[in-house]
Amino acid sequence: MKLSNEVESSNIILKKCFEFSLAIIQYTEDLEALKKFVIANQLLKSGTSIGANVYEAQDAESKADFLHKIKLAAKELNETEYWLHLCQMSKSYPDCEYLIVELKEMSKIINKILITLKSSK
Repeated sequence: MKLSNEVESSNIILKKCFEFSLAIIQYTEDLEALKKFVIANQLLKSGTSIGANVYEAQDAESKADFLHKIKLAAKELNETEYWLHLCQMSKSYPDCEYLIVELKEMSKIINKILITLKSSK
């Protein structure tokens, strides 16, 4: 399943979050195959929640609501970063550097959105 071409071409953060969610799903399936269920579950929840919050923000009822949802996405991003760093530092976990790189790119965009929103108050 893909986001519509319109969304893909017009909203880079939606596209990145959606693709990241798909990558997180695959990575957590790999973790589950290794019986790493607890971390897989935590990572799946936080990693896919980033995009869910950004997606939900697109239909915000107000600027304040939009800001709130983007802040939630930022919090989930931070939690996901924590779980990925645990995976990265654990010797028995598969490589996740590619996910950390993607997460940092998403973080830059989300932080820029937050800075822009706060400065336009």
